[in-house]
Amino acid sequence: MSKKEKQTKTAVVCPIIRSLGLSASFDEEKRMEEAEGLVRAMGQTAVFVKSIKLDKPTAGLFFGKGTVEKLKSECLENEVELVVVDGALSPVQQRNLEKALELKVIDRTAVILEIFGRRAQTKEGKLQVELAHLSYQKGRLVRSWTHLERQRGGGGFLGGPGETQIELDKRHLGERILKIKKELEKVKKTRSVQRLARKRVPYPHAAFAGYTNAGKSTLFNFITKAQVMAEDMLFATLDPTMRKVEFGAGREIILSDTVGFISDLPHELVMAFRATLEEVLEADVIVHVIDVSNPLYKKQRADVLEVLHELGLEKIEFSKRYIEVYNKIDCLSDEGRALVCQNLKENRVGVSALTGDGVADFLAMLEEKLFSCRQIKELRFDVTDGAGIAKAYRLGKILERREDGEKVYLRVLEKNNFEKRD
Repeated sequence: MSKKEKQTKTAVVCPIIRSLGLSASFDEEKRMEEAEGLVRAMGQTAVFVKSIKLDKPTAGLFFGKGTVEKLKSECLENEVELVVVDGALSPVQQRNLEKALELKVIDRTAVILEIFGRRAQTKEGKLQVELAHLSYQKGRLVRSWTHLERQRGGGGFLGGPGETQIELDKRHLGERILKIKKELEKVKKTRSVQRLARKRVPYPHAAFAGYTNAGKSTLFNFITKAQVMAEDMLFATLDPTMRKVEFGAGREIILSDTVGFISDLPHELVMAFRATLEEVLEADVIVHVIDVSNPLYKKQRADVLEVLHELGLEKIEFSKRYIEVYNKIDCLSDEGRALVCQNLKENRVGVSALTGDGVADFLAMLEEKLFSCRQIKELRFDVTDGAGIAKAYRLGKILERREDGEKVYLRVLEKNNFEKRD
């Protein structure tokens, strides 16, 4: 955040809906902590954070009238300028809350969109953020401001009463959405070409996935010596980063770091960021990084798997192309660490991306999964067999080439047959 940026006094309200139960509404304390973290990542500081228990949201105000009156008094007392509701508000609920509180009100989706808008660096990331934002905004152009009810005169040959401002705004948004989708299709084709080129090299590809702030970028930096932004902040990484990692003996892989997942991920973002998440979908091995120091890590693990399932990776957790990395074991007590180690299975490993503890074990597991089907072969061709030599280059990585005038000797690392996936 820029030092010159004005701080907006913000109140954070976390609705705890009893009918959904704890598994859906999060642990209350952790829910408030995460909501405050989102506001901080947005560049603001919360004046106060509170949870409000309710049986179910009301259609008009989301909260009951008495609750809203009490919240209004607290906001006046603390000179609040912005209220963040850590949940999904309908356009009507948002508008009615703004009128009742006489303050600007935004929901969890709007906060995440704002964070993503600040963090996007690449052209693709910026386009995806804008598409998600416009899709979200389009559904909220319903008498949000009084000027939207004005009419403009008809143009062209039609005449008539004209077009209301809201209709004009919706039309402009629709046109912009179509334009962005076309641009993203071009980006998608470019990424497909790049992905195809990587397959021809061919380097196996592993992608990090996980809940936001689980330590993916810290682990990525430790392994690759890269300088990806890694902070104790939600959504520190947005745009995917890729690096080559060498294991020795001619074994090289591509490792990618991706955007973090979060519970109740807005539908607009799941759809808009599908092109970015394709790096995860297309990976030979998916590395799910989990913050095991978080008391709710099992819930966060389930949230990530749910999104992966929505993206088409059903039962990925039972696949041979999946690894779970239990990160931040250095933050656990001896007893807690021993408990985690007892539950580690063949596709799970405990690490500390900060100290490096366990990282060697993780890399050994990753190498075994990526190269288990790859073999080094010694091939011999006549110097005139251009087609055979070209095929060897196309289907494998050439580790060594020797010629004696009549024969060409190639030492080739075969491409892993990842097309036969579980």
